[in-house]
Amino acid sequence: MEDVLEIYHMPYDPAYPVVCMDESCKQLVGEVTAPIPCAPGRALRIDDEYIRNGVAEIFMEVEPLTGRRHVVATERRTRKDWALQIKEMLDERYPEAIKVRLVMDNLNTHNTASLYETFEPLEARRLAERLDIHLTPKHGSWLNMAEIELSVLKGQCLDRRIPDMTTMQAELVAWMNDRNNRTNKISWQFTTPEARIKLKHLYPKI
Repeated sequence: MEDVLEIYHMPYDPAYPVVCMDESCKQLVGEVTAPIPCAPGRALRIDDEYIRNGVAEIFMEVEPLTGRRHVVATERRTRKDWALQIKEMLDERYPEAIKVRLVMDNLNTHNTASLYETFEPLEARRLAERLDIHLTPKHGSWLNMAEIELSVLKGQCLDRRIPDMTTMQAELVAWMNDRNNRTNKISWQFTTPEARIKLKHLYPKI
């Protein structure tokens, strides 16, 4: 916990940007009967019956000190999918960075072994050397700012039925562009000294 908190309070350095990453999922749901539009004095009516069209896996990246978000949906959440997201992040969004300080939870796909299972050893090593990974502790996912952004995304964009991956991707891009255009950096307030007081019960008793 203290490791992550200290990372959050480092000054901005474009050569070593701090990026938070998290994943979630959203069931793709289609309509059996077209909804009845709202009218004066009558709300939108949606049939209880629906069609399951699979699940979209959502990858969220947040750079707190610039307020920059990147979100994308994939069909799966495998080691390969995570590795491909890492390569895209490093090569396309942070090509000039020496290392990306990556904050995420300790899901079993979140490690450099996933890079070696996806790419040739030379490429996997190149990517791994540009990562400085900081894992949130067990039951400490609230420390990950990407999880907070996912919660915002679900409330603003994913709180309804979305029928297919194409629609999902379009909605995510629209939300991301709007959020990036009007939201500045995230001001994280919780500090290590505060943690030692407010979460004293989590520390070993010596």
